[in-house]
Formats: sequence, structure tokens, C-alpha cells
Amino acid sequence: MITCMAIDDEPLALELLTDYIGKVPFLQLVYTNTNAIEALQYLQQNKVDLLFLDIQMPDLTGLQVMKIIQNNCRVILTTAYSEYALDGYEHNVIDYLLKPISFDRFYTAAEKARAIFIKPADNSVTVNPITPGFIFIKTDSRLVKVNLEDVLLIEGMKDYVAIHTEQDKLITLQSMRSMEESLPPQQFIRVHKSFIIAINKIDSIERNRIFIKQEVIPIGETYRETFFKLIEK
Repeated sequence: MITCMAIDDEPLALELLTDYIGKVPFLQLVYTNTNAIEALQYLQQNKVDLLFLDIQMPDLTGLQVMKIIQNNCRVILTTAYSEYALDGYEHNVIDYLLKPISFDRFYTAAEKARAIFIKPADNSVTVNPITPGFIFIKTDSRLVKVNLEDVLLIEGMKDYVAIHTEQDKLITLQSMRSMEESLPPQQFIRVHKSFIIAINKIDSIERNRIFIKQEVIPIGETYRETFFKLIEK
């Protein structure tokens, strides 16, 4: 279990983080506060594994908090301002979540933390992979659970992506990059600027085309070498 706390001066943002943390079975929320100074006092007196930290706050900014706590705990930054990303990564943060934060993006960040804190058992028993067998996507006003085993491919459509499954086609407002980051690399690979495919769903490959069910997916020049190296293995 990863113990964690959240600091955000916006009560609604803190409420959302509390809700998300409660949905992740390997995270245990031990403390929240909208006041960075009070939260810092708690952190200096208590051992916490992971800190969800807003950057733009009064009195103390998130970057100032990180300088004070140094390496006493790992950090996932949460902010509405993308320009702080570089500063955050210079402090070795686990991830950088840009508001508004979707649950599937939050879960991806949590999985990165789990990969650091929770190591697979070293025994003969088969250990479940770190990546979950599903993602949540927002479509219309709902969060829809998508089983990764059902996904055939993901198609980029400007600001949207279409997830083609065995049963359906789901469209969500998301970039291809963020979708790629949320998928386990051992199961999915990007083969074109507009296509990510499920490796185990490939029926055949002909020159620079991949056939999955009735779909024909082009292999982009940028992705060709990496894809064929994977296939050769």
C-alpha cells in the first residue's frame, strides 16, 4: 500500500483527488489540506510515500514545497499551467498532471508510482502485471470502462481518438499522445501518427500495411523500424 497525501488550495480540486485516490486499491490517503504551510508541517512530522501537489498556491508554491521537503517523499504534480512542467521534472517528479485531470490519466500516474514503490514478488507464483487490464475514458458525460483485451486499435481524429473494440467504437476527447501514455507498451504499439494497434490482434502484415479484422492500418515511416524490430522478436 502506498500512503499518500494531497495539497491543493482549490477545495473542488482536492475533492476530486480524494475521490480518485479512493478508487485506486493500492493508494491509501492519509492527509489532505488546502493550506500548504499546514500540510508541510504534517509532512515534516509524518512519513508519507507519495504527495499529490498543486503548484500555483498562495504562501508557498508547489515548487517551494518540493525544495523544502527535498527527497523525503515522491511527488506527482497537479496544475492548470503546463509551463511549469520542465521545473517539475527537474525535481524528479513521478508525473505531471494537467488540470482538468481525467481518471484514466490519474490512474496512469498512480501506476507509475506503483512501479516505483511496489516491486513484484520474487517467487514461482505468476505475478499480475503492473498495468491494469482496463482504462476509463470519458465519452459524452460518462466514464466508460474499456477492457484492454477487447481493443483492436486506436485511431487519431484531430482532437479526438476513436477506440475500436471487438464490440464497439468509442470516441473520446483526448490526444493520441496521452492515449499512448495510458496504454501498456507490452500490449500496444504506435505504428502511425494516427494509429495505435493491439499487438496480439494483428492478423497479418503485408509490406507497409497491417491487417486487423476488416481494418487496414498503414505503417508510418517514423514508426516502421521500431515496429518491425518488435515483430522480429
